[in-house]
Amino acid sequence: MKKALACVVLAAGQGTRMKSSIPKVLHTLNGIPMIHYVLRALAGLRPERVVVVVGRDNRKALEEALGSDAVGFALQRSPLGTAHALMSAARALGGFEGDVLVINGDTPLVSTGTLRRFITRHRRARRGLSLISFVAADPAGYGRIIRDGSGNPLGIREEGDATAEEKAVKEVNSGIYLFDSGTLPLLKKIRLNDKKGEYYLTDILEVASGRGIRCGVFCFGDETEFIGINTREELLRAQRLLRERTVRYWLERDVSFMDETSVYIHPDVVIGRGTRLYPNVYLEGDTTIGSGCVIYPDVRITDSTVGDGVTIKDSSVVESAEIHDDAVIGPFARLRPGTVIMKDAKIGNFVEVKASTVGEGAKAQHLSYIGDADVGRNVNIGAGTITCNYDGVKKHRTVIEEGAFIGSDTQLVAPVRVEKGAYVGAGSTITRDVPAGALAISRSRERHIRGWAGRKKKKRKR
Repeated sequence: MKKALACVVLAAGQGTRMKSSIPKVLHTLNGIPMIHYVLRALAGLRPERVVVVVGRDNRKALEEALGSDAVGFALQRSPLGTAHALMSAARALGGFEGDVLVINGDTPLVSTGTLRRFITRHRRARRGLSLISFVAADPAGYGRIIRDGSGNPLGIREEGDATAEEKAVKEVNSGIYLFDSGTLPLLKKIRLNDKKGEYYLTDILEVASGRGIRCGVFCFGDETEFIGINTREELLRAQRLLRERTVRYWLERDVSFMDETSVYIHPDVVIGRGTRLYPNVYLEGDTTIGSGCVIYPDVRITDSTVGDGVTIKDSSVVESAEIHDDAVIGPFARLRPGTVIMKDAKIGNFVEVKASTVGEGAKAQHLSYIGDADVGRNVNIGAGTITCNYDGVKKHRTVIEEGAFIGSDTQLVAPVRVEKGAYVGAGSTITRDVPAGALAISRSRERHIRGWAGRKKKKRKR
């Protein structure tokens, strides 16, 4: 029978070194709070329970931020250290039997694969308590792993308590533990550290070993996975590492980058093979990019679907929109929520589209606003066209049917329909439905007043 798994995320610290009113674990990497990366890694393990330990100062913010996640919360009423924080989760873990994975909420780069490997090794070795260690290039600030002459783990020595000899040890504690639930009561045996006035979770290894519990310290993994974030500088470093990891992932899947150091790709984004990304491209949220696309500089795409063979030109913004195959967008275009651009359509420079469908092969190439509209196949929309969708109280829709031609500088006052194959003359204001095949013109009669310019100049001289 497979052993059950619960996870405890330690997130009670306010993170004073961040010098921010925002709780530390809610600071973002590529737009996503760091604790969400930890929760995503845990979700891949399919645990029965996930408990987030919060403090008095950050409880409200964390409960609001994680309210939609399938997690429980435990309150650490006083900041008395990491062992005390884990003990605070006892009620939330009540009745649970199995393995309990403990991880810090400020380690966003750890992967599901590493955690799964750790759990497998712990269970195969039949340990009551295990932790992950790694060899640090610079061990300063980490707890050192102390072993006997045979390599058996004896304990963890925090830097402030370590001797000069112990400080030279480069194998350090990752802060990721795995307890058999029957071992958790030993937390009460940890003594208060006199220097800090806290109960160190790192002391559990020595306590458990001294009581005959079989303990494992498994040294593996990439050092960068276990980076804990305590300062803004460390946050920036983690963000760079995350971006580099993401770029490597997509390079292996036939995505090209003109400048890999200036592209930001959120973890939920999907990109098709053969797509090329230029500098300063931001792909955010739940976005899918098809294969063979070209995305030029300074483009931001959020929560959108982009089909195959799409070209998005410079300085365009796409938000909660859907772009079908072979469409061309931009430059300087804006697609707002609810927009659907069909196959082979073209949305050009300084065109804004909102809550509208633009049909297959349709074109709006210049300086237009299309809001709350249904635009049919092969419609041509001239420069300066506006769908006047708001009457000051509510929005109305404009319908432009297949093959219609809308001349430049036209205002379509909704609700209004331009039927199949109709033409609207440039400079018109359309307030009534235009029949199929008709020409609609709404202009004042043009007059030429001969000699007017000369008379005006004489008047100015006088």
